[in-house]
Amino acid sequence: MRKIIIIITTALILTSCSMTNKVTRSSQYSMMYEEKPLTLLVMPPINNSSNVEAKELLYTSISKPLAEAGYYVISPMLAMDILKAESAYDSELFFEGNLAPFEKVFGVDAVVFSVIDTWTKKSFGIQTKIRYIIRSAHTGETLFDRSCDLYLDLSQSSGGSSVLSALVDLAASAIVTAATDHIEAARKANYYIFRDVPRGKYNPEFGLDGDTIAEKKDVSASVK
Repeated sequence: MRKIIIIITTALILTSCSMTNKVTRSSQYSMMYEEKPLTLLVMPPINNSSNVEAKELLYTSISKPLAEAGYYVISPMLAMDILKAESAYDSELFFEGNLAPFEKVFGVDAVVFSVIDTWTKKSFGIQTKIRYIIRSAHTGETLFDRSCDLYLDLSQSSGGSSVLSALVDLAASAIVTAATDHIEAARKANYYIFRDVPRGKYNPEFGLDGDTIAEKKDVSASVK
């Protein structure tokens, strides 16, 4: 009986410690809950990869998951026209700089930056590594910062194991990769990052998700 009590007590202690080590969204993204940004401006991505098209591909896909999370996002097309007119297209110039001009021109509460470190087409898919940062347009503080190392698997299964089958798989995969818009890789990365963002005013979970257990800040995934 004594051994059983010891085992149960130990299990309860371990469970308690496990729960204690969990970090909530309100703790991990405390500044988001404090400032409660409503309107966001998505800046053109900073492209450190060798893929020259990655910047445009990612830019067109960031707004949707943020809007679904409950934020009002300035239209990317409208924003791009204004940014070009104001010679503010290069996000590198503002990544760590003063964001007050964006608050004045666009009336936004926060600015969304993204940094593409890897965007590579492989034989059977696409490898991306992207970091996403949301900074306050009022204070310049970082409200949200996560990265995603994601592999989009586009391989096709032929159901065989011979050398010929492997060659068929490779050829089919190459065709699929060439025909598949790389935007799908961006959408997957955006999904994995922003599924943990605190919900905005236009989402039913606004103000209610603070106790939700937060995900890791650095995400690594392989998806189909």
